[in-house]
Amino acid sequence: MKIEQIYTGCLAQGAYYITSNGEAAIIDPLREIQPYLDRLKRDKVKLKYIFETHFHADFVSGHVDLSKKTAAPIVYGPTAKPEFDAIIATDGQEFNIGNITIQALHTPGHTMESVTYLLIDENGKKHAIFSGDTLFIGDVGRPDLAQKAAHMTQEQLAATLYHSLRDKIMTLPDDVIVYPAHGAGSACGKNMSKETVSTIGNQKATNYALRANMTETEFIKEVTDGLLPPPAYFGMNVAMNKQGYESFESVLNHGMKAIEAKDFEAVAEDSGALILDTRKNTDFAKGFIPQSINIGIEGDFAPWVGALIANVKQPIILVTEIDQEEETVTRLSRVGFDNIIGHLKGGFKAWEEAGFEIDTINRIPAEQFAHEVKIGESKIIDVRKESEYAAEHVQEAYSKPLAYINDWIKDINPQENFYLHCAGGYRSMIAASILQARGFRNFTEIEGGFNAIAKTTVPKTDFVCQSKTLNN
Repeated sequence: MKIEQIYTGCLAQGAYYITSNGEAAIIDPLREIQPYLDRLKRDKVKLKYIFETHFHADFVSGHVDLSKKTAAPIVYGPTAKPEFDAIIATDGQEFNIGNITIQALHTPGHTMESVTYLLIDENGKKHAIFSGDTLFIGDVGRPDLAQKAAHMTQEQLAATLYHSLRDKIMTLPDDVIVYPAHGAGSACGKNMSKETVSTIGNQKATNYALRANMTETEFIKEVTDGLLPPPAYFGMNVAMNKQGYESFESVLNHGMKAIEAKDFEAVAEDSGALILDTRKNTDFAKGFIPQSINIGIEGDFAPWVGALIANVKQPIILVTEIDQEEETVTRLSRVGFDNIIGHLKGGFKAWEEAGFEIDTINRIPAEQFAHEVKIGESKIIDVRKESEYAAEHVQEAYSKPLAYINDWIKDINPQENFYLHCAGGYRSMIAASILQARGFRNFTEIEGGFNAIAKTTVPKTDFVCQSKTLNN
């Protein structure tokens, strides 16, 4: 028996590849399936089942394409109603893969069809669970995402999750390994660990939601407290996972269409496409195509695209570093952004060499900011998360998280100058590009963000450990 966790950092997502005696199973596969097909061929095994823990909201699974390529059936938990052929497992139903058994444990609460898969090894020992979004390391799945579909309140879903955890998961032996679908950075929970593997016993000892003697009322309050609104694209990803989608190969073919610099602007205007520039923020600041939005491929790219662009059907035209076109299209497809018109042939350099109009961001180093700023007089906008701001911030700075820019941008006074920063420059450049695309030019963005500012003499609040502010 072999279990491989295939962890994708930019999505904080874990897929699982399991083999035993010539057969294989894959749990919660990513959108691009070629790596799985390559593994199956390399290991000379036949894919017997594709297991889905639930209808994912934060990424588009590769289940449909993988089933078409391999003829392996897709398995969902009880109550799931996908719009394609699938096995809807009953609670406790067992599936054999080689010499091992996968048992479906219905664990509703995150969603009503959520299922945890228990792996029983060749000796009949309960070896591991693949817990999806039911149980994370240090947290549990948020119970507010499925309210509309389940016709339940988040409190009712939380109560359901409470019993799933205690009746199905916490009763398992302490040495059972826990393999979750996500880790720190995912929006599917609020307090996830950076660790991606644990045990039932360890989680009983360390996970706040699995405390011994915790009442249902306490669980509901603590699990629902401090939940931030889910990203707008979540519902659209659920629909794609439930209904099916265009093949990844087709999406990639569209995105890999190279558009000459002389035609680029016309294509963007005719299609109504958003120009998405995925270069580093340091390069973007020095020059970019007017109206471009910068979300760097080297950061939390896909989640920020989903949070800020929101509509997965939005036409997109890309400006990338040379040879990063395919990687960019792949990452966009993972979160359902399939309507990619193409990319700028030759990248930004081609646009520059063609002599077309270029825009820039007014960016200054932290040392210059320290020299210019007048605390109490200058307006400073901090676009980090509330927990980062609460931990420590520039005195008199306003907390305006990037995730909510579409809400707070309407309150910006175009006649009032302000400074803009995040932690290191990635998020503040996203904010700067959005502001500038919407006509605001009355700001100065700070290179290096708060990390650089903290090394200057600019007055700051006293530091508070972020672990105390996670739910703020």
